[in-house]
Amino acid sequence: MNERQQQQQQQQHDDARQKSSVTVIGLGPMGRAMTRALLAAGHPVTVWNRTAGRADGVVADGAALAATPAEAVGASDLVLLSLTDYPAMYDVLDGATASLAGRTLVNLSSDTPDRTREAASWAAGHGAAFLTGGVMVPAPMVGTEAGFVYYSGPTEVVESHRATLALLGTPKHLGEDPGLAQMMYQAQLAVFLTTLSALMHATAMLGTAGMKAAETLPELLSFTDSIGAILRAGEETPGTALDAGDHPGDLSTITMMGATSDHIVETSTSLGLDLALPLAVQAHYRRAIENGHGGDNWTRIIDSIRTAG
Repeated sequence: MNERQQQQQQQQHDDARQKSSVTVIGLGPMGRAMTRALLAAGHPVTVWNRTAGRADGVVADGAALAATPAEAVGASDLVLLSLTDYPAMYDVLDGATASLAGRTLVNLSSDTPDRTREAASWAAGHGAAFLTGGVMVPAPMVGTEAGFVYYSGPTEVVESHRATLALLGTPKHLGEDPGLAQMMYQAQLAVFLTTLSALMHATAMLGTAGMKAAETLPELLSFTDSIGAILRAGEETPGTALDAGDHPGDLSTITMMGATSDHIVETSTSLGLDLALPLAVQAHYRRAIENGHGGDNWTRIIDSIRTAG
């Protein structure tokens, strides 16, 4: 190794020492991806997982394995949680609460907005700052330019850790309410999961005509890709009109879209397919028609969604 290489290596070691330590608790695919993104940026990372064997790969990459959750929390000021849900956080940290004071907990697990608010209060009761996070990309995209994460909680806490959080994906801070990030996460996944179900329903429908999924899915996916452009085709976005309480039916009406939903239910029934999804969609349009809004834009279905029952 020549002198320049030695200098570069020394500089890398110095940079690593200057970077703050981060703890990652929970080493499923997402937790491992976050750990590797942090390690690649030179952060010392301490990890803990209930099944210790899951840490083998990231330990080989340079992470330090803590023996207990308390040891993991005590190793870093910034603690990232990637667990199944919020009850898992309490299960894991129940014996580590004495170590929480002065730390920042960033819970990237999925749960309800109300549970995230309760967790923020719980953390504050133990002297810890708390951020709710929602990672909106799959594990392979963590740490890439395409990655982004919604956060909610105190602005100053987000800003103090922004550079580190940005290594996981672009941080998008929604506001101080701890429930906001989880609300956005659930809203995004409501669109995602419903779309996946719709794709499978459509694939099953076409399959009854002998069409193979390998043939039909590309066509269906190309249509889902165009939906955003279709909704933005007018002078105003649907969101602008919705906020104003306007539902102009000049391009598509509740009656027209409702008739289409009827045809989907009829076709699905004749094919012997599960009707849960098409009946749910049909119900939105039927309620709007029953309430006298047949001539309004399809966005009028939001009324019955907002006031279920």
